[in-house]
Amino acid sequence: MKANFNRAALAEALGLLTSVVPSRTPKPILCCVQITAEEKEVRICATDLEVGINYLVSEVQVEKPGEVIVPADRLAAIVRESVDDVLVLESSDGTCEIKGADSHFTIYGHEPGQFPIVPDFEGTAEIKIALTNLQDGIKQCLFATARESSRYAINGVLWEIKGKKLLLVATDGRRLARCRVSLDSAPKGEAPENIIVPAKVMGLLDKIGSSNKDTVAVKLIDNQVLISCANVVISSNLVEGKFPKYEDIIPTDYDKKLTLSTEAALSAVRRASLLTSEESRGIKLSVGKDKMVFSGRAPETGDAQVDMPINYKGEPIDIGFNPQFLIDVLRVIKTPEFELELGQPDRPGLIKSGTNCLYVLMPINLG
Repeated sequence: MKANFNRAALAEALGLLTSVVPSRTPKPILCCVQITAEEKEVRICATDLEVGINYLVSEVQVEKPGEVIVPADRLAAIVRESVDDVLVLESSDGTCEIKGADSHFTIYGHEPGQFPIVPDFEGTAEIKIALTNLQDGIKQCLFATARESSRYAINGVLWEIKGKKLLLVATDGRRLARCRVSLDSAPKGEAPENIIVPAKVMGLLDKIGSSNKDTVAVKLIDNQVLISCANVVISSNLVEGKFPKYEDIIPTDYDKKLTLSTEAALSAVRRASLLTSEESRGIKLSVGKDKMVFSGRAPETGDAQVDMPINYKGEPIDIGFNPQFLIDVLRVIKTPEFELELGQPDRPGLIKSGTNCLYVLMPINLG
């Protein structure tokens, strides 16, 4: 194999591909990427056997078709540190040479033909959605996904299709995020109405370089999802298990409703949380007539209090929240204002941003 790559395009490809390469595995070949040069194009594949990426590299000139399997981290580091606009990759007998104007690297890889098959996208899509719409939805809900949980289903994001809308729902048991995005085309016939996509895949979709014209095509095969966008195909096993009945925990009977400035509330929460400790991890929101007080306390350090004027005439309430959970929500809200709805101090807080985004936060007892 011999091919001349635009270094920047190759670096962008490897940046995405290396995010699925496992750092530790009993199968050394999974720490590699497979580079396959055909007459006019080059494909690079990576997989951890659960998630795979099939990447068609742009801006490349193939001189000699062939295949090479090389360690991903070594190749990515060489490409990243290189100062050349063009890099030449040449391989034979499992050895790969990378040549720049003043540099020459030789990497030992694996014999061709040993790499696991990483699926490509074939046939028609069941769902189509604008990449920018999907990425906006991912940013506004992915943070609420469980990182480590014995309840495997909440380690992913629920995709729930309702007509021409896609609901993205994430929860870790203490908070919940739901975002609604528009589909370009909805499934017809027997396609399932909801699936659970691993958080890792959602993170990969958020990393794809987007233009306003890019469309994501989604196809389901057995317990796998295939997602194609521009020159990238991501394949993944779906998360098994049942997602919690999230509708049951979204409050619908609250009478304490406020409209707050997103920027002002984010600043107030950040400042009030400066004097909290591991023991007193919460901040208190005291809602009263025309004023809201954010307060934090650390027994050995001191107290913090931030006042914010509000337009509120209802019953006063004091409620405690994990400040980081509030910050995570307020950071991703795109509207200049949001609605905060409260019930009793022991019931969840409800945050609404526009008509498409909704968040539920469990309160904490500040003692």
